Amino acid sequence: MDRWVGTVARGIRTPIVREGDVVEAIVVESVIQACETEGFSLRDRDVVGITESLVARAQGNYATVDAIKADVGAKFGAETLGIVFPILSRNRFSIQLKGMARSTRHVVLLLSYPSDEVGNQLVDQDLLDEHGISPCTDHMTESEFRKMFGPSIHPFTGVDYVALYQSLVEAEGAACTILFSNQPEIILEHTGNVLACDIHTRARTKRLLKAAGAEIVYGLDDILSSPVNGSGYHPEYGLLGSNKVTEEIVKLFPRDCQEVVDGVQDLLREKTGKTVEVLVYGDGAFKDPVGKIWELADPVVSPGYTSGLEGTPNELKLKCLADDQFADLNGEALREAIAKRIRTKKGDLVGAAEAEGTTPRRLTDLIGSLCDLVSGSGDKGTPVVLVQGYFDSFAAE
Repeated sequence: MDRWVGTVARGIRTPIVREGDVVEAIVVESVIQACETEGFSLRDRDVVGITESLVARAQGNYATVDAIKADVGAKFGAETLGIVFPILSRNRFSIQLKGMARSTRHVVLLLSYPSDEVGNQLVDQDLLDEHGISPCTDHMTESEFRKMFGPSIHPFTGVDYVALYQSLVEAEGAACTILFSNQPEIILEHTGNVLACDIHTRARTKRLLKAAGAEIVYGLDDILSSPVNGSGYHPEYGLLGSNKVTEEIVKLFPRDCQEVVDGVQDLLREKTGKTVEVLVYGDGAFKDPVGKIWELADPVVSPGYTSGLEGTPNELKLKCLADDQFADLNGEALREAIAKRIRTKKGDLVGAAEAEGTTPRRLTDLIGSLCDLVSGSGDKGTPVVLVQGYFDSFAAE
């Protein structure tokens, strides 16, 4: 066996990127500098991941709370605004909520329970069982919720999001009514003007609201889908994927990511002679086993990637080969038999017994999640990740 190392992921440091910087050049220069300094080389089919915030920052894709206010106000123009299924997040939704509240006189906020869409917990499921509450059918007012469960403290952040969201709305001069239900139609008992704020289930929520007779329905993907007073925007995702910058500014999800990844791939090929795959990544798609939080608060893991990252893995399960098909072999004979079987695999292996247990997820979701874990969200200073050997197999020499 000539190769003893498989997949390697390295966080790559870059200069601090500002609006107007050419992000493609910065990424390429940083990757090449890392190779030269650390003594490794690029290979064909390596993968370069670029965090979405780097791209958005270079684009200057920012918006103010007042821009959110203006767009929500123009779309609804209502005295009362219903807000359905927001996630519980200071970084994500709290700043958006300020703009929404600033546009109206009364906010009716409908929260899903026992947790939000991405797993942030409002109340423990066991407590619901103790009180005989069914999340499928039961609805609660804020006073009913508080009477049964008291303060709702997030186990990781220590924040009571019910209290936080109410205080943010009221600080903008609007009244706030908070409800708890997993049926979006309940909001229509209070207003027919509804902003659906869920991420991955938004199409269904909007459909249910319209079918139930809502007068005006939009989603977060419809807010700032075009510039408002010179603001940033995203034509497909609007406010989805935005993050807090200051108490009055959000950074939006990056636009035109395909141009960025294609540009990085072309520039790396020009400078190194290697064809490297490239993707822009945001949140990974994985679930924390303790807090039950599903990380993916962005609309997609990867908003842009080169063509070589299309599809899903097509792999054989090595332990299946070793323990079943070649159970009578050992040592070099076993290694060579498995390597030969991998080299000669043909067609789509979905459903094949010897592929059972492999992960049927998109390559961009898998690799983007890996990149997100490597780069982190804090002060590592590695917004670019180089993944090598991801497409290697046990048969690779």
